[in-house]
Amino acid sequence: MGEVSIDGETLRPEDVIAIANGQCTASLSESSRKMMSASRLAIERVLGSGEVVYGINTGFGALSSVRIGEGQLEELQVNLIRSHACGVGDRMEPEHVLMMMIIRANSLAKGVSGARPELVELMLSMVNARIAPVVPRIGSLGASGDLAPLSHMSLPLIGEGVCSVGDGDSWTTVPSNDALSEAGLSPILLQAKEGLSLINGTSQMCAYMVLALTNLENLLLASDCAVACSLEGIRGSHAPFDPRIHSSRPQFGQSISAARISGMLADSEIMASHADCDRVQDAYSFRCSPQVHGPVIELAREVRRILEIEINSATDNPLVFVEGEDSEIISGGNFHGQNLAMASDSIALACHELAAVSERRINQLLDPSWSGQKPFLANEEGLESGLMIIQYVAASLVSEMHLIANPATTSNVPVSMGKEDHASMGATGAFRSTTSTLYLSQVIANEMICACEALDRIEEAPGNGVETIREWVRKYVLPLNCDRSLTVECEALSSAMMNGEIGQLFG
Repeated sequence: MGEVSIDGETLRPEDVIAIANGQCTASLSESSRKMMSASRLAIERVLGSGEVVYGINTGFGALSSVRIGEGQLEELQVNLIRSHACGVGDRMEPEHVLMMMIIRANSLAKGVSGARPELVELMLSMVNARIAPVVPRIGSLGASGDLAPLSHMSLPLIGEGVCSVGDGDSWTTVPSNDALSEAGLSPILLQAKEGLSLINGTSQMCAYMVLALTNLENLLLASDCAVACSLEGIRGSHAPFDPRIHSSRPQFGQSISAARISGMLADSEIMASHADCDRVQDAYSFRCSPQVHGPVIELAREVRRILEIEINSATDNPLVFVEGEDSEIISGGNFHGQNLAMASDSIALACHELAAVSERRINQLLDPSWSGQKPFLANEEGLESGLMIIQYVAASLVSEMHLIANPATTSNVPVSMGKEDHASMGATGAFRSTTSTLYLSQVIANEMICACEALDRIEEAPGNGVETIREWVRKYVLPLNCDRSLTVECEALSSAMMNGEIGQLFG
């Protein structure tokens, strides 16, 4: 098992997922340990000087004008965690909580938050032992940091709350002290600023965005695969994927999509069999698929850029800057998640468009006027309904995604007596973007089921890449020899797509 060094600088979305899934462990880098110790000394100097600094010896938010006595600073941090741990709603999945912990630890490891190395080491030890705090999902506005979720995440660090302990694929919920003790760990006594450093950041948003981006990147390839399979299933034209068309409009995402689709169509006997047919042009859902998929490819690359910066950023307030013997503590607003909020809204919109065009291709596959096959690909039309309701389900999913695609970013609610008067709602948007990717995977799975069923009824061989995909789909979905429920098979196929199996097929 490999190990990822947590240094506040080099963490990648792939690392977050691998650590959370138990595929590797995480440890605090020596360079981060030194920087964290230096910033902690700066905090100690402030405490010794009697200077009043927000978050260190004051109240929080609208209570920042209240000075806290020296003997109450540790109690202040504990009270902060306890009072802010008031989230509601469904519990986050344990793996998602571990992702949040990894990202928070990496932010503190940057060495400008004033937290001790011991705090990060405890967090990483919990992650490595698969101890995930139980965290209600709802409670963050995406502006003052993910306060409520991160407070629930922090409770076990001080020996409070409950945790889920992972053993393989199963999770058992136990009191936090029991979980820590079983792993040979002990709670920590928070010192000045450390409670604020734990909860004042964008880590829940980032965790969901890591998941959404990873899913989307996998589903972009799956979308191109679905186009290729469906195109062969309706005996459609290969001409719209000619590289000369796309070089004349050099949008790089469009060219990538067209090249992938064209590559999967290579050596198609189906194309040769209808070279002289009278169909002049296919519908936009086929002909313009690179022009629809391409912008999403470009969006995904931009979201990755934003996210890789964010998970390697210090997002609490105030921040501690040390230069030699000098230090300065500065208040700012890095906890505001506007960049993530807008990126998450973009992902939800992109997923809707990919699903909407996929559902249109499903319609074409099931319509005899386009497919040249029996209605709904039923074996005995009338007696059997075939894949009729596959399209209904896809249309229902698209409708759900239409609602999700309405931006969360525009729902500003001022809080804390008006001091925090603009919120990003990024936590809501980021979670919804993960939901969008799930729904997208199910629409694409439905399209692939229809496409492979159509291909099974065509004598000529499809393109080499299409044949590879068909063989892979048949691992999860058997041919439709008679009417049957397809829910379990569709869900298995959608999960396999999100897990990146198609990418493995093509290297």
